[in-house]
Amino acid sequence: MVKGKTALLLGATGLVGKALLLHLLDDDLFAEVKVFVRRSTEVEHPKLSEYFIDFDAPDNWKNLIYGDVLFSAFGTTLKNAGGKKQQYKIDYTYQFQMAKAAAENGVKEYVLVSSAGASAGSMFFYPRMKGELDRDVQQLGFKHVSLIKPSVLDGNREGAARSGESFAITWGNRLKNVPFLQKYRPIKDAIVAKAMVNAFKLNGKKSSQSYSLNEVFTLANKY
Repeated sequence: MVKGKTALLLGATGLVGKALLLHLLDDDLFAEVKVFVRRSTEVEHPKLSEYFIDFDAPDNWKNLIYGDVLFSAFGTTLKNAGGKKQQYKIDYTYQFQMAKAAAENGVKEYVLVSSAGASAGSMFFYPRMKGELDRDVQQLGFKHVSLIKPSVLDGNREGAARSGESFAITWGNRLKNVPFLQKYRPIKDAIVAKAMVNAFKLNGKKSSQSYSLNEVFTLANKY
């Protein structure tokens, strides 16, 4: 793959996004990394350009969304969002609007952090929301869409620990030695980040490709 690529990153201050930002800056394939944020990443690097935007005003920033690939790792929790309506706006609407702008501006590749179990037909709010985004971004006209669907994310988050997530990580780590349950083990943020970059590097002949659970670990080890 030819070097000198421009990567766009949404979610650069989140768990996976922070790990992905550092990975992109360290990869010689990328000559420029553009991040779209509400607050600074506090990272300084000659390849990094930060754009502070109001996600509720896409007409003010959509002309900035151009490059070779858009990596999207944006999201929040129901508790932090303050309700389902606000979480849907952050997890679905903001990401879809950014993806739509990218596709309209000629960005060819899109890599999205989704969720294992995501399904637009789910009776449950979270997997249904994730599944709707998975479905809709594939209709935007990208040359290739990669959907990364990890298990529970493990890493150092800012602020207070999430009790439910901590419980899932603790018990999930006990699955490592259970062959038929091993695929549900927690996954480190840096592994997901590496898998996202490798998905772009592979980007196959299919218009879309989904990587779930164990496949995310395998993808991270491709390069």
